[in-house]
This record gives sequence, structure tokens and C-alpha cells, in this order.
Amino acid sequence: MEVLNQIPFAVDVEALLKSLRIPPAGDRAREIRRMAKAAQAIARPKAVYDICYIERKAEDSVRFGGATFTSRVLRVNLEKAERVFPFIATCGTEIAGQAASLDDPMLSFALDALMLEALRAAIRVLQEHLKEKFALGGTSVMNPGSLADWPLSEQRHLFSVFGDVKRLIGVELTDSFLMVPIKSVSGILFPTEIRFESCQLCPREVCPNRRAKYQPELWAKRYRRKRRASPLS
Repeated sequence: MEVLNQIPFAVDVEALLKSLRIPPAGDRAREIRRMAKAAQAIARPKAVYDICYIERKAEDSVRFGGATFTSRVLRVNLEKAERVFPFIATCGTEIAGQAASLDDPMLSFALDALMLEALRAAIRVLQEHLKEKFALGGTSVMNPGSLADWPLSEQRHLFSVFGDVKRLIGVELTDSFLMVPIKSVSGILFPTEIRFESCQLCPREVCPNRRAKYQPELWAKRYRRKRRASPLS
């Protein structure tokens, strides 16, 4: 198990202002610049990961790290995998704690965008670290809650792999399986020759985070259980 807590994070204030449709000059822009500067000074994005060797594969589940994960899609995606890399990444409690002190909706919205960028920095560094350290080729990621086949409740199993995640990187799991800080993500990175995105199996039409086209035929083609031949046939 390894914690990554020296993750660089630089704020592109001009891009932030543009995304918020705020003119670069004026009082509002100056307020956001001050807030962004303070956020960058305290932000400490983090990630923790482990390398786990698969212990058992069943029809619709897979076991590793001492936990059993139930998902037909995950099981099929790991058909040829021998090891996986469970992880949790976060924007960090430091920048998330700054949100509690803001009572201006626009500044809160801007800080939320910065927290998301801090999380993305953590994910980017984590993926680069894993590919370099373990000489990984093609990889894909699955996240609990991204598909009905692998619900958010599965996060409790993922957290169990790491033990005290709050002590490691400051992330807590609520009774409803949400993470705090909210700008955190958990998942499993795995080696694969076949690129997979959960978006391929998600029919939701309006999604700002869509990374791949919905492929309605993919479930039947790759993930549907094959019918067993009748002994009388």
C-alpha cells in the first residue's frame, strides 16, 4: 500500500474566470483571484493505492484484497487479469475545509471547481505513477456507483481493502456510501488490452462527464450470461 501526498497543484485562474463567465477585470475577478491563491496555497490532493492479486473469480464476482466485489461487468473485465490496483483519490481536506468559510455563492462555486481540479490532479499523478512504477500497458478503470451493475454500496468493500482511509488520506465513507470530502473518487485500475469506459454501458443522454459513446449492444455481446445448454437438447 502506498500513499501519494506530494501532488503538485497549480490554479489556472484565467481559465477559471473564463469557465465562470466572469470578466478578467473588476471586483469579482479580484475576489476570485484572492480566493484561488489562498486555495492553491493550502491544497494537498492525495491518493492511496494498493496492488492486489486476484484470489478468486466466480460467475458474477471477484475477490481480492480480502474483499469480494459483486459485479458481472467487473468480473468479465478482469477475465484475463491477475492483479488489480484499487485506489482512492481526493482533493484533500485542506481545500475542502475552506468551503465552510465561504458564504458567497459565486466564490463557493469557484472553489468547487478548484476542488474538482485538485481531484483531477490527484488522479492524473496516480495513473502516471502506476503506469511508470509497474510498467503497465493498456489500462482501464471502474468506479463503484458508475453502473447499476456495480452500485455505490460496493464502496464499503473497496474501503475495507485500505483499513483506516481517514488516517491515510483524510477521506471518510458515510452511511449512504458517499465520500467526504465530496470531491473524492474510488475505483479499481486494471490492465487490459480492451479499453473500457463505464459510459459505454450507460444510457444517460445528458452527462457532462461522458467519456465514451453509449453502446447498447455491448451488454448482450460481452457481458450477458451465456445460457447453459439443456441436458435434453
